[in-house]
Amino acid sequence: MDFFFLSLRRSEDAKDSRIREALRKVVSKQKAPGLLRLVFHDAGTFSASKGRTMSWADLIAVAGSEAIVICGGPFIPVKLGRLDSSVADIQGELPSEDLNAVALKKIFQSKGFSTQEMVALSGAHTLGSKGFGNPTVFDNSYYDMILFISSTFSWIQLYKRDQSKFYADFTLAYTKLVNLGAEWEG
Repeated sequence: MDFFFLSLRRSEDAKDSRIREALRKVVSKQKAPGLLRLVFHDAGTFSASKGRTMSWADLIAVAGSEAIVICGGPFIPVKLGRLDSSVADIQGELPSEDLNAVALKKIFQSKGFSTQEMVALSGAHTLGSKGFGNPTVFDNSYYDMILFISSTFSWIQLYKRDQSKFYADFTLAYTKLVNLGAEWEG
């Protein structure tokens, strides 16, 4: 039985590796921020279509992870086997850009994320055109730019000082995000 699961895991790793290799051929540092943003907009919308070799949900999750790697961030393993959603995103599921910290915390908590996970995921804003550091480098420079809110201050300070800790916590929170609401094959 262990051999079966080991073989299955190796097969999944090989599939993931082939996907990442193909993505590297078409994803540049300039395109990476958009891919990562797509992950956040797609998270939690997976459900019920079967029969594809690879779902769009898996492709988006792996593409976001690979975008982070392309921009110098950590490798984030992505479990494959998500089912695609059969319905469009529900309006209002994503936080508005003009929300204050209290409202953001409430939204993240309603989805099962801690304050620490929210602050870690917010570090994704280091990529892109929002003005938080180099738009094509995934690092902890975002934490130099944001306002300090008492309930998030300790996490902001920690991630500002310790990029490795930011990477480790972002990896865990990203994995939780891309698995949020997912239904799996089999």
